[in-house]
Amino acid sequence: MINQSLIIGLIFCLFGIQSCKKVDSTTTKERSSSLSSVEHIEQKVTRLLNQMTLEEKIGQMNQYNGFWDLTGPAPSNGDAAKKYEHLRKGYVGSMLNLRGVENVRKIQKIAVEETRLGIPLIIGFDVIHGYETLSPIPLAESASWDLEAIKKSAEVAAEEAAAAGINWTFAPMVDISRDARWGRVMEGAGEDPYLGSKIAFARVQGFQGSDLSHHSTLAACAKHFAAYGFAESGREYNTADIGTSTLNNSVFPPFQATVDAGVRTFMNSFNELNGIPATGNTYLQRDILKGKWEFDGFVVSDWGSIEEMIPHGYAKDNKHAAQMAVNAGSDMDMESYLYVNELANLVREGTVKEAYIDDAAKRILRVKFELGLFDDPYKYCDAQREKEVIGQQAFHEASLDMAKKSIVLLKNENQLLPLKKQGQKIALIGALASDKTSPLGSWRIAAKDNSAVSVLEGMQAYTGNQLTYAKVADVSLGKTKFTEEVKINTTDKSEFTQAIAVAKKADVVVMVLGEIGYQSGEGRSRTELGLPGVQQELLEAVYNVNKNIVLVLNNGRPLVLNWHQEHLPAIVEAWQLGTQSGNAIAQVLYGDYNPSGKLPMSFPRAVGQIPIYYNHKNTGRPIMPTPSTVFWSHYQDVENTPLYPFGFGLSYTTFEYSDLQAQVVSTNEVNVSVTLRNTGTFTGKEVVQLYLKDHYASVTRPVRELKGFELVRLEPNEHKKISFKLTEKELGFYNNAGDFVLEPGDFSIFVGGDSTTNLQSKITL
Repeated sequence: MINQSLIIGLIFCLFGIQSCKKVDSTTTKERSSSLSSVEHIEQKVTRLLNQMTLEEKIGQMNQYNGFWDLTGPAPSNGDAAKKYEHLRKGYVGSMLNLRGVENVRKIQKIAVEETRLGIPLIIGFDVIHGYETLSPIPLAESASWDLEAIKKSAEVAAEEAAAAGINWTFAPMVDISRDARWGRVMEGAGEDPYLGSKIAFARVQGFQGSDLSHHSTLAACAKHFAAYGFAESGREYNTADIGTSTLNNSVFPPFQATVDAGVRTFMNSFNELNGIPATGNTYLQRDILKGKWEFDGFVVSDWGSIEEMIPHGYAKDNKHAAQMAVNAGSDMDMESYLYVNELANLVREGTVKEAYIDDAAKRILRVKFELGLFDDPYKYCDAQREKEVIGQQAFHEASLDMAKKSIVLLKNENQLLPLKKQGQKIALIGALASDKTSPLGSWRIAAKDNSAVSVLEGMQAYTGNQLTYAKVADVSLGKTKFTEEVKINTTDKSEFTQAIAVAKKADVVVMVLGEIGYQSGEGRSRTELGLPGVQQELLEAVYNVNKNIVLVLNNGRPLVLNWHQEHLPAIVEAWQLGTQSGNAIAQVLYGDYNPSGKLPMSFPRAVGQIPIYYNHKNTGRPIMPTPSTVFWSHYQDVENTPLYPFGFGLSYTTFEYSDLQAQVVSTNEVNVSVTLRNTGTFTGKEVVQLYLKDHYASVTRPVRELKGFELVRLEPNEHKKISFKLTEKELGFYNNAGDFVLEPGDFSIFVGGDSTTNLQSKITL
């Protein structure tokens, strides 16, 4: 007679539910894959959910940070021991900041082989602009306006991180921000919702690929939902207080684009919106995201944000915070420990519906099935693949390509650039020029310090000139860490004499100045946006002896550059470009690559202008009504415009726009064309930008809005006709009820090289 327990165990195994222990990954893969062709994921999720206890469902909603050294013994006491016990009971659904095949396999083995149901973990990590091989920071990548290159960058990051055991990235950050004081502008796509939406879509596609179950892809995470980039005063974690029109037309579009791209997870934000913390905001999570947008992935809290609803003044205590978060639609608790400690009792008391627990667990399990973790929980744990993939040459080549495309030429008076390759004496000045860590930027958790190519190394590859280096004006006062405040050198000028002496003898001076990598990023807000420390004094001292200066900026945000624009002949915005930074900068300086980047954020003339952005409203008094009157919208001490506008960027060649045509095809379609000609002597690329102004509407519209762009490459004297089609999607907007509308009226269409272009055509719909 056949043993009844054995039959039950075999049935469980057939449905991917393991009461028996898994012997090896091959057995698991064969069992699950044999069913994949006949069962849909939803059926698998439902069957698994029906076998789970309340505590096991809640366990899927619990995420822990890596909590012990896996090379040593398991913890036996304290908080780590409790987490370890939860892991063995199946009360952990995900872990973050765990990396490396050996470590991931060890932790996954516990989840798969020691728990009752053997549900695999999803392993999360902040893969923001690469894993070990870093691309430029996201803001810099956005300056390329090259969607294919940005998608490729995310693909590379996913492949390298996946080889290290990771299957979920907390990226892309798609927060729109108009405030350069906020350090996390480095992590997003800038100030414009249209460009931001296109880039958000590309990044999700890059991370997730066409097959999420492939071993080289990661589940992406759209963050931070919502309005985090509108933190008051640009101060990290601060309150956001914005109107409905801004929420619908500026904040939401990039998030909706990620849903359209199939993003599998969302992260809520630290800020409150309309007096309610985003983590406990039902309108954001249940009404909009899971309701109106029909998002079927899951929502994870930001680090500890559920518990932080208590100091916000929204939740009474831990129990109340857990209740508010889960009822609002926050599915997974990142490092608050509140779900695993509080939810079961809340359900039994009737203050939380078990249906909400089921829904959250189902969403999390769905993503795990989609990742193929039930087919093979160790699919991301191939040590040989880890060895072969991480750091491969192809990734460095992709990083270099992305870095070159990200550089923006802000000024080039008298064609000082590109530098001659022979017969010049070049002085290279600034501590950042030899820095091999700072160019990696913020969010470089898995990258090795001192691994970037420095500007010095990049320029040394060109041997035709006499290059002299002066390492002066080190910004940092010692080694900095991600978790520490950066200490800035504001007093030590002892090496200025050396820099001045070198500059006096040079034909051209290249000065590399800016922020160190950890002066931007999370928790790195600034009230002053000039060059930090003694760098400005150094720059002016060198300028006094040699005015032939090329300023190369390394920074993670827009800076105030009034003096520099007025005095210096050449300015290169080189951001923090990642692993291949120095090679990219050198190739641009020497003309082996013609810069084509365009700014994704406006650069202010003064911090007092912030927030400053091109797509602002007109106001009732936009211009001086009569000569010398003061009663109009302006500052007394600086003009309203930015120093460098959104979309701005020069080239070593020049471009001419002409023959702008706009034809109304129907009530919701307009065809636009323009002719672009390369009028210079270099082959170059130009980002042709189309802006729209709706002159009057039921909700006032911005002075102009980006509604199309195309990256065009032209040989000298070559011309090309560029065409755009505007549809209802570009011509309409969201009203204050959140409904998308297209209203008749008068429109102006502008096409040119930046957001200030005057070439326009008018139409009526």
